[in-house]
Amino acid sequence: MSIHEIFMPALSSTMTEGKIVSWVKSPGDKVEKGETVVVVESDKADMDVESFYEGYLAHIVVEAGDSAPVGVAIAYVAETEAEISAAQSLANSGGAVATSTASPEPVAAAVAAPTTASQNGSNHVEGRLVASPRARKLAKDLKVDLTTLKGSGPYGRIVADDVEAVVGKVKQPAVTPAVSTPTPTPVVPTPSRTTAPVPAPVAVTPGQVVPFNTLQSAVVRNMVASLDVPVFRVGYTITTDGLDKLYKQIKSKGVTMTALLAKAVAMTLQKHPLLNASYSDQGIVYHADINIAVAVAMDGGGLITPVLKNADKVDIYSLSRTWKSLVDRARAKQLQPDEYSGGNFTLSNLGMFGVDTFDAILPPGQGSILAIGASRPQLVANADGLFGVKQQMQVNITSDHRIIYGADAAAFLQDLAKFIETDAQSLTL
Repeated sequence: MSIHEIFMPALSSTMTEGKIVSWVKSPGDKVEKGETVVVVESDKADMDVESFYEGYLAHIVVEAGDSAPVGVAIAYVAETEAEISAAQSLANSGGAVATSTASPEPVAAAVAAPTTASQNGSNHVEGRLVASPRARKLAKDLKVDLTTLKGSGPYGRIVADDVEAVVGKVKQPAVTPAVSTPTPTPVVPTPSRTTAPVPAPVAVTPGQVVPFNTLQSAVVRNMVASLDVPVFRVGYTITTDGLDKLYKQIKSKGVTMTALLAKAVAMTLQKHPLLNASYSDQGIVYHADINIAVAVAMDGGGLITPVLKNADKVDIYSLSRTWKSLVDRARAKQLQPDEYSGGNFTLSNLGMFGVDTFDAILPPGQGSILAIGASRPQLVANADGLFGVKQQMQVNITSDHRIIYGADAAAFLQDLAKFIETDAQSLTL
């Protein structure tokens, strides 16, 4: 008897369990080698899991919406249709495949990377169709051939709207009935350099207990782990008139304030390698690259930190394009593990929400995180005692006190402020 198990794969180094988002195949369906069988939610993203074997999906152990530890069998695959019933009996009896007469090999899981699709709009990767889980389900329900569609998602990925458009079910914007109401007094927002979408609130019933999703559970584990690290915090005020002027000049070219701040921090870290380092039991780990992680709030709860690799070496225009792509795919849960890991220094910018000042929690495995507040007009006295209005923001750094001391963090902030205040134009070089 040739029956194989599909195991819950480890999609990242920190993943201990995964959640089944959807089964692409149903029991009895033919499974080709290299074909996507199931979509699994790791702690950061949704990943397609492919089979390395050809056969038939005989039985599903872990249904969509349920979770299982890494390495646990989540389904059985039979090599022939005649063996489907035997596999189902084996699963229902609670037995393991290894008890069968022929000791089978497990089905290996391969992560199908949607971001490796060609950027010219092709939705095929090495002969494999790239489509979101919802698009696959819709296509199956509506009898739509995905191979005939051109994807409109990131990197040519087929999304649900592409399927709906084919069958004439493109959603129309809802029309709100006209209601005669008094005209409200317009609210004038405080001027801000950067605006950001507020994560949509989750609809709950009073008294309801909502379980953590996979991403929130990962955040909980990381935050608890950070309590073992002795940290200290240092604040600094930075005048941003020069940075704001530069941003206005190049904003139309797609440059974001987040990219400018990440670039400024990365350039300053070149002079302060200790702030780019991390602790290990053997000593201080000085990293060769300056990789800046930036916190992004996710709809439905939790946060993720996409990483801008070698931010000190990449030009500001490319850095901004990369950042936009990372954020879009992060919120679509399409990031690959190497795109949200490997950060050496983290930025958390709540200034875009109008927050004046806050302290950030140090991520595990890093030496420092910088909390950035909003830039606001302030009445400031110069050295001659004359007053003027300047744009200023508050930043607070949280550092691992095992390797970084107060003077080290203060020197870094001092150089960062000097760079932003007097040399911001060099960010475009």
